[in-house]
Amino acid sequence: MARIAFIGLGNMGGGMAANLVKAGHEVTAFDLSEAALAKAGDNGCARASSAAEAVENAEAVVTMLPAGEHVREVYESSVLGHALTTAILIDCSTIDVATAREETQKADAAGYRMVDAPVSGGIAAADAGTLTFMVGGSGEAFERARPILEKMGKTVIHAGGAGSGQAAKICNNMLLGASMVATCETMVLAQKLGLDPQTFFDIASRASGQCWSLTSYCPVPGVGPATPADRDYEGGFAAALMLKDLRLAMEAARSVDSYTPMGSAAEELYTRFAEGLGGSGKDFSAIIRMIDDSWIAR
Repeated sequence: MARIAFIGLGNMGGGMAANLVKAGHEVTAFDLSEAALAKAGDNGCARASSAAEAVENAEAVVTMLPAGEHVREVYESSVLGHALTTAILIDCSTIDVATAREETQKADAAGYRMVDAPVSGGIAAADAGTLTFMVGGSGEAFERARPILEKMGKTVIHAGGAGSGQAAKICNNMLLGASMVATCETMVLAQKLGLDPQTFFDIASRASGQCWSLTSYCPVPGVGPATPADRDYEGGFAAALMLKDLRLAMEAARSVDSYTPMGSAAEELYTRFAEGLGGSGKDFSAIIRMIDDSWIAR
């Protein structure tokens, strides 16, 4: 099995690295957090003292980092020129399209093959190995990355050239953010009009208004499948992360002069909820509390 360096062991990366170990790979991990490193060690990863040490002799390098600036710093200071040029570089972070393309170009110039492979599915899917990967890069790089990604996810899709994985991710999450807001305001309106939430769910989930935010992730406690709404909106996909992705989508839209009124509205609403009302740590479906304050007491 492959020798894999894994850099970035947060809520998502920790589970992903553990699944690579379970699949039989030899994983050397690094994170700035001692607690995250300790947990990775408990899950069977070898611990490195730096990112540069982690990538030595690795056949693949996987990164899961917070933002484009971190990806740029790690690759330019600790991966390119430190890892073997035969290693496949796989960045699973969610970052801006421009940075993804720039780092792939720099990797290509240095003799490496690299893909951007952001994920969908959240912490539970990262732990279970059922993530969806949207992959950008050359066909050759994708085929080299695929066997490793398949050990961490159930769906691996080649979206196109460099940066296409990031483009797919932010477009998907812009749609998710906007549809969740619409779902929340619809559920509130339905109740104010005298409809029982479960009854309306049973109707809408089988009618033309159905969407994933309603049928699989209903923001109303006790309605539909179990979701973070049933845990006081704890866990799941934090509103701060949704806001990050919406901002990336708006940045990308401006770069190509694309009109995105619903995406812009969703960004404004999540900014108000996450930063103005302190909801950043709650699941993104908790925005229903901002749409109707009466939900806070339920």
